[in-house]
Amino acid sequence: MPIKEAITIKQLRALRAVAENGSIAAAADILGLTPPAVHTQLKTLESNLDCVLIERHTSGRSSLTAEGRAVLTAERNVDTALDTCIEKLRALKAGLSGVVVLGVVSTGKYFAPSLVSRLRDAYPDIDVILKVGNRDMTINTLQQRSIDLAIMGRPPRSPAVLAESIGDHPHVIIAKPDHPLAQLSDVPADDLLNETFIARENGSGTRILMTRYLDRIGNGTPYRCIEMGSNETIKQAVMAGLGVAMISGHTVTEELRTGRLAVLQREDLPIIRQWFLLHREDLELTPVIETVRAYISAQQGGFLPC
Repeated sequence: MPIKEAITIKQLRALRAVAENGSIAAAADILGLTPPAVHTQLKTLESNLDCVLIERHTSGRSSLTAEGRAVLTAERNVDTALDTCIEKLRALKAGLSGVVVLGVVSTGKYFAPSLVSRLRDAYPDIDVILKVGNRDMTINTLQQRSIDLAIMGRPPRSPAVLAESIGDHPHVIIAKPDHPLAQLSDVPADDLLNETFIARENGSGTRILMTRYLDRIGNGTPYRCIEMGSNETIKQAVMAGLGVAMISGHTVTEELRTGRLAVLQREDLPIIRQWFLLHREDLELTPVIETVRAYISAQQGGFLPC
């Protein structure tokens, strides 16, 4: 009965050398072994497989039996698999292969798929898993070590992170194109505060920015606010005339281009913040994580909507 576990690479290579060179003596010369050593490898292989693999002729030449040819095919498959494995190991070591989990805050969903597509084109053997959530969710995944890299606005205080700016992030206030305030070249603060604001949920970075901005220009004057759960819903609500909204300029490029929305004009708008690429300070950057980090950094915001 064949004993698969006892078969070795040396035994298989001895068989291939005999097949390619026609004799045990020639095979021994190629392998840098003595003929008895090659003979022993072959006899052990035949014993392990419980069959005859080589026919020895009176001329001194050797050839493979049908069983030997079947084993030779397997040897070639094994050799190819090992070559592939070695190349993968080299790619992993060089940071050209592997898996990276990239967390992006909700607003980033308007450019993150394009960024992942660019990464795939540049590094086909790197799988980038995209996780999208609001600011609190993204920070939680950082704390839980569920993501390797993150793209967001203001870096969190906890966990401790290393962050670098990768591009401007403008925030604008949008309204219907025929809204009275959309016709003004400089909207008065009082008029703005009389509007109903459509806002994201608590925990959203844009909601935090909007609250701070309105508190600053109104010195704490109360204002009406309707909460909605996504940027798409907010845009539809503004287009329907339910109110105005502070929103990332990167989420409304198409609506502004086609005239479905308008930007309100004030000297202190748009508010320019930054997008940051960051990771935990205590994260060990594997070669593949460093490859993705360096690629995103080198883009200098070229993937961001205009």
